[in-house]
Amino acid sequence: MGTLKPGATYIYERNGNTVYAREMGSDPSTRKPIGWDYKVNGDSFTEWQDNRTETQRDLDDHNEWIKIRQEAKTNPALQKAVDRVKMLYKLSKEKYE
Repeated sequence: MGTLKPGATYIYERNGNTVYAREMGSDPSTRKPIGWDYKVNGDSFTEWQDNRTETQRDLDDHNEWIKIRQEAKTNPALQKAVDRVKMLYKLSKEKYE
């Protein structure tokens, strides 16, 4: 997989199951693969190369957990899963305290 430059502007292109990126204004032959489609249990997912900083990933994870907890308020199955995760977390913390 190629490495993208922080702050550069990119054009994203798809060819089959592969997603490519190239810098704006550059020759199309300079494009680099950055992701691809694949199937899990019959569902299609796109995996992207992760060029975010650790802080950005942490913030994204935090924001996603906020959304999960909000959705769990109206989704009993999701609420049960969240409760299990919280219990597992608490149990794992007790083991090492």
